Amino acid sequence: MRPRHLVISALIGAPLALAGWLWLTMLSPFTYERPDHLAPINDGPHEVFVYGTLRVPPIRWVVLGERVDTRPATLSGWRRTGLDLEPAPGERVEGEVLTVDAEALRRLDRYERLGIRYERVRLPLDDGGEAWVYRRLPETQGAVLSS
Repeated sequence: MRPRHLVISALIGAPLALAGWLWLTMLSPFTYERPDHLAPINDGPHEVFVYGTLRVPPIRWVVLGERVDTRPATLSGWRRTGLDLEPAPGERVEGEVLTVDAEALRRLDRYERLGIRYERVRLPLDDGGEAWVYRRLPETQGAVLSS
């Protein structure tokens, strides 16, 4: 194969490989099975506080399959440590709140690997509201959650 063909193949192949990986890890029903011990998701709007990759609009769009408006939010008494939050009096985490329906919450749960990698808990926000927040599960433990 000539060098020019290699460059063209790389320019086409890399985005296709990335798109395939994103689909498999974030959207595919084949790479996540919702654990049986999790409560069903209630209908209606759900507010979700995001503080990491889901603050990036293109990632949010890939995960949710649609554009979702956000609003700035702050979570006091917590600090971000890597991929998680930990209680920290006097500190705050800046983030955004997404308002989503039950299907979008299912997609977020799949992205976060709810019950396997993360748990979803309700926490109070600085504005007086409350939102779902994804927190890392301990490596050796699962969690029972409600919606």
